[in-house]
Amino acid sequence: MEAPRFNIRVYGLLIEDGKVLVTDEFRLGILMTKFPGGGLKYGEGLIDCLKREFMEELQTELTIISHYYTTDFFQATTLLPFESQLINVYYLVLANKPYPFITTEKKYDFSEIVDGAQCFRWMTIKDIKEDDFTFPIDKMIIGKLKKDFLE
Repeated sequence: MEAPRFNIRVYGLLIEDGKVLVTDEFRLGILMTKFPGGGLKYGEGLIDCLKREFMEELQTELTIISHYYTTDFFQATTLLPFESQLINVYYLVLANKPYPFITTEKKYDFSEIVDGAQCFRWMTIKDIKEDDFTFPIDKMIIGKLKKDFLE
């Protein structure tokens, strides 16, 4: 029997003035919109992973406010060349101001579409739709954000 494979991803929900920070990227041959964060490396803790990802992508240190959500249903990874189960962990986070990263108002605002292209933008929580996001678990998070931050 083959050992199970898991793909563990850790994401930060940076929320300010009713808006959440998202990242638009071109990776693995597709355009995607998701939350900032990324893959857990072997030997790394969840929070260390998220801090590393924010430093790599946003050049910013963050503070964890609280755990927000961990995937509680089966979701297969669709972008990798092997089958694995995707587990996403989301944290509410804060970052020091002034923010060192640049944001845009335009989706996929890259100078060119090459692997690793990335830009960041703020999206108003009340206006976000599930279809604004690429991946199923992120789409589910939208409903949870609306419920928790708008009601």
